[in-house]
Order: sequence, then structure tokens, then C-alpha cells
Amino acid sequence: MKTTEKLKKYLKEIEKNDKNGKKINAFLQLNPNALNDAKIIDEKIKKGKAGKLAGQIIGIKSNMNVKGLIASCASKTLENYKSPYDATVIKKIREEDGLIIGMTNCDEFACGWSGETSAFGPTKNPQALDLIAGGSSSGSAAAVSGNFCDMALGSDTGGSIRVPSSHCGVVGVKPTYSSVSRYGLVDMSMSLDQIGPIAKNVFDVALLFDIIQGKDENDSISQGGKFDLKKINKIPKNIVVGVLDFDISDKRIQKLIDEKILKVSEKYGWKIKKVKMKYIDFAIATYFPLVYVEFFSATRKFDGRRYGKKIEDVCGPEVLRRILGGLEISKAEYGGRYYHKALQAKKLIEEEFRNAFKNFDCIISPVVPRLPHKIGEKISSEEMFQYDVLTSPMNLAGNCALSLPIGKIDNIPIGMQIACDKFQEEKLFRIARAVEKLKC
Repeated sequence: MKTTEKLKKYLKEIEKNDKNGKKINAFLQLNPNALNDAKIIDEKIKKGKAGKLAGQIIGIKSNMNVKGLIASCASKTLENYKSPYDATVIKKIREEDGLIIGMTNCDEFACGWSGETSAFGPTKNPQALDLIAGGSSSGSAAAVSGNFCDMALGSDTGGSIRVPSSHCGVVGVKPTYSSVSRYGLVDMSMSLDQIGPIAKNVFDVALLFDIIQGKDENDSISQGGKFDLKKINKIPKNIVVGVLDFDISDKRIQKLIDEKILKVSEKYGWKIKKVKMKYIDFAIATYFPLVYVEFFSATRKFDGRRYGKKIEDVCGPEVLRRILGGLEISKAEYGGRYYHKALQAKKLIEEEFRNAFKNFDCIISPVVPRLPHKIGEKISSEEMFQYDVLTSPMNLAGNCALSLPIGKIDNIPIGMQIACDKFQEEKLFRIARAVEKLKC
């Protein structure tokens, strides 16, 4: 199918099920030049000069800069901010002839777990319209799940790609910290955030990751990595799987994970062992002081002089909560008590995972220990924190992890989290692809 034909098909589906907040509310803005871009790509394909992403139609989370489109971060603060440049990941996508279809909805400034804090309305779950899509990359996961695009980019601070991917039944990847340039990302937490791909299958997320990864002179911490896309379909042998020993509230989810792992073990001969992580219970308490302080620092540029409106004047309650929390923690009298202690705890968690991966090729767990709640349902902060309890440790450790759909409970998709050591994305994708191939 030509890129133009596929684009028209997606635009028709968006018009029917997404435009102006109807049903899903996955997109905040569509690319007005998309059809012309598609024609140029088709001409390149015809001449045999097209890049690796030719024919792939991609949605972009609204906290990334795409030249000429609105990087609103789903906030009234930046609702009229038209990006003057392309983020590095967008530049790389364009160089390989990927087509940007539009900007997706998200929690405001990526502050949220459910996709409900967007200033432009919540994103609904295409698999169950009365339920949350998950956050903060809600629109990106919903756009792929709702069949509005082939792939999407999200950003992941503590689970923001993996949680919505799990709820929406798609594959989402948090790459190794620093493996993908964040130049052009409006980040929430500089020490945790990572841009990553969302798609309908493992090969497609691997393809998009292969394009966006690597060192960038505009991002001093970015690093080049080695990756062979051709090996993705090769079943890895002698794999030792660590199953995370962690008590979750919904036993049905763990049962589904355990059954899947057992069948994979029987099929491929992989060894399965339980792994207990001593410091994982501290992850949430470690995560939030870091996020609050770094988000507070990052938002000081939104003072109403250079970028849109003053953030405190127009933001929603979750954004304001994090700003005020960061302000309090940042005060001199608290500095050594919270933020620096959290950095010390982060090092302990990172070291524990480093040691664990000396004995295990991957660590498997549920992505989320509970089913998604209904949109608008009032749940406690403690319950909301549970969405990140199994994903945030991977951000604190800096290693790579993905969410892979493995079945449904009450007709709601359930994702299995597979994590590998730093810069082991090739191994991660091969393990995930092997599990994906086993239909059971």
C-alpha cells in the first residue's frame, strides 16, 4: 500500500473516532503537510531511494518539538507554542522518510499516570472506552492501539511509555538512559526521562529504536550503541529469566504472567528463577523527590516572558502539586534531607540491578499491578502511585525495559514487563520477540 493511501485510511479513521475529542482523543493536532509529505515519500520509494522508515506513519507525543507543529505538552501554558525546530529524534525520523502524522495527547507536562490531567481532555482507552489509557504517553499508545498510525514516540520518566502500552495492548519501550537523544524534548525529570517507541509488535519498536538511538552532539549525555536489527527474529538460547518476587494486589495479573513464562520456558528451554530485589520497595519514595525537584527546576523557564503563559497561572492541579513540592524540597534547609538522600537511594537501586543482571539475562514482572480505573473515578494518591511501582525502578536503575501484551483480564489488555541490563536492547528485543511468537 502506498504511503498516501495508508495516510488517507488513517485520517479517515481519525475523523471518525478521534477528531475534536470524539471517542479516543488521542491527537491534539494533525500535520497539515502530511499528504504532501506522503507524496514525496512515495516518489522516493518509486525511485528506490527511500529510507528505512518509508511508508511508516508516526505520531509524536506533544512534549517533543516538531518544526511547525504545536509542542503544547497538553497544557494551556504552551497551547500556542509552535516549534521552531525539530528534536533530534524527529530529524532522524525524517531522514529515514518516516511520516509525522501529528501530535498526540498526554498528561499535562507528562505529570500523571492516567492520561486524565491533559488540559484538552482525557485520552480514552481504545480497548475499553470508559477506562483510562494510562499515562503520561496516553495519546501515543492510544493512537497505535486505535489504528490511527503505525508507530508513535512517547517519553518515559517512571513508566509513562510502558503503563499506557500495557493498558492499550501495544508494545512500548523505555530504552537505556542516554541511549536516545533528548534534545528537543520538554523533559520532566532530567535524570530519568527517556524517549522511546510504541508500536503494534516487537519488530516495529525495534526498527524505530534503531533509527532514533545513538550519540548526538546536542545532548552531552547521549551515547552511541551497537544494535543489529537483523537478529531480532533469532530465538536466544540458554536464557536465564528472573521472575520478580513482588506481591501485587491483583493476583490474576501475576497468574497470567506466570503461566506465560512457564509456557515460554517449556518451548525454548529457558531457565526460570525467582529474584528478590531488596531495595525495590523504596523505589516510589526515591522517585518522587527526584521528579518534584527536577520538574520544579525545569519549569522555571515558563515564566510568561519567553514561552507562552506563566505556568503557575494556568496549569492543572497535578502540575502545581509537583511545582510546589519541588519548591519545598529545593529549599536549602531540606536539600540534604530529601533530594540528596533520594540520589543515594537511586544509586543503591542501580547497583542492585547491576548485580542482578550478572545472574539473569532478563527480569520479568507485570507492568502494572492493577487494572486501569474508570475515567473520572476518584482514587487515592497511594492507589495512583501503584501504577509506577513496578516500572519506576527501571528508570532509577537506568536499564532498558518494555511492555509486551500477553493476554486480557475482563477483556482489558495486560502487559508483561521485560527488563535487561543497560545497552542490552538487542537482547531485550530478541527475548520479547520470542515470547511474542509463542501464541498461547
